[in-house]
Amino acid sequence: MRGVTKACLLCAAAAVFGAPAQLRADGYVTPWVGLNLASQADDGRTAFGVTTGYMGAGIFGFEADVGYSPDLFGSRTPLRADSALTVMGNMILGVPIGGTHGAGVRPFVTAGLGFVRAHSEVGTIGEVSQTSNAFNYDVGVGMMGFFSQHFGLRGDVRYLGLLEDTNRFAGVDLEPTRLRHWRVSAGVTFR
Repeated sequence: MRGVTKACLLCAAAAVFGAPAQLRADGYVTPWVGLNLASQADDGRTAFGVTTGYMGAGIFGFEADVGYSPDLFGSRTPLRADSALTVMGNMILGVPIGGTHGAGVRPFVTAGLGFVRAHSEVGTIGEVSQTSNAFNYDVGVGMMGFFSQHFGLRGDVRYLGLLEDTNRFAGVDLEPTRLRHWRVSAGVTFR
């Protein structure tokens, strides 16, 4: 009987100490609204979207940002309409102040690459529409603040720009173009 007890204790100890530790990843989803600012004279064009991602090990993570701007190049008129859709994959670096769970604040920097699809329609005598696809980059800073384990707010400022293949017949040579803008956004974060 004594041998059976030792074997049970040994198996229990092996199960407790040999079990994998619980991994924690700080996943989040943030629906947001924002303004696109193209120049000093621009009054801001509405944008909205969703950002989702995770922060592994507390400070480093990845996120996906999808944004839609219904009037990126100016107000809609009966003769003109335009829109832009951005899909970005970003790396994010943020330092949690107050811990990674529960209430706390996390300032962050983010940068990434993605894709933009711009669409424009001009109608005078006949309708003319044009759609273009391009690579995009963004760089930004922001802050997430959590009131509880699962609820908080997020705000960020991003600089977005297009990348263009300037030498189309000699490989891929992406360079920034003149089409670029700032986006200021805020949203509710769920984690």
